[in-house]
Amino acid sequence: MKNEELINRVAVDPKVCGGKPCIRGTRIYVEIVLDALAEGLSPEEILDHYPSLQVEDIRAAAAYAAELARENVWKLTAS
Repeated sequence: MKNEELINRVAVDPKVCGGKPCIRGTRIYVEIVLDALAEGLSPEEILDHYPSLQVEDIRAAAAYAAELARENVWKLTAS
């Protein structure tokens, strides 16, 4: 799955979660997934804690963060 496809799994909607980036179809913030990864949790452990997620959602959170670090997210979320 390409980064653009992964990032499409992230929703930024002012009507959902106060506009914070979350995994599409859930109310799980991207930051929660990233924090879990930073704390050393494996993708499998994250999926155990959040069974509504899929492995691609964890990859999507990482891809979103990478784009944000490159300051490209505004281009992806503006459409």
